[in-house]
Amino acid sequence: MNKIKSNNYLVKAGLFFVFVFLLYSINIMAQDNDKQFPKAKTDAEWKDILTPFQYQVLRESATERAFTGEYYNTKDTGTYYCAACGELLFRSDTKFDSGCGWPSFFEPSSDSSLVYREDRSYGMIRTEVLCGGCGSHLGHVFDDGPPPTGLRFCINSAALRFEKDGQEVK
Repeated sequence: MNKIKSNNYLVKAGLFFVFVFLLYSINIMAQDNDKQFPKAKTDAEWKDILTPFQYQVLRESATERAFTGEYYNTKDTGTYYCAACGELLFRSDTKFDSGCGWPSFFEPSSDSSLVYREDRSYGMIRTEVLCGGCGSHLGHVFDDGPPPTGLRFCINSAALRFEKDGQEVK
């Protein structure tokens, strides 16, 4: 009889800790989703601004197929901006050929230009990269890049707008 009471206590204690963990997780997710981005818009406004494919990538976290994006092989000198809000993201002198099929950079233009969030989709644990201006999904960052940072920002071309040096920014 004492063994049954002891097991019931353990089950109840375990359920209590699971409940507390779930509440904590929901609170963390709510805080993350409530982050205010200075260039945020409504879904309707984004749908008016973006192409359907850009909307899928930037607002629904879709991924373009490897080696199909407009900028994965671009070697021109210039600046990469968020395709949604125009936030300055990367300079071409930080771009490198990682062989992954997406534009890859080893450093953002500034610490505030990107926001990072844990991504557990598709059975993996990765770090998602969001635009610091509007919160749009850009891609992911990995720790297998070149010096000096050792980072590889793997970014969807559909999430970028490139301006060659000497071009007027639109």
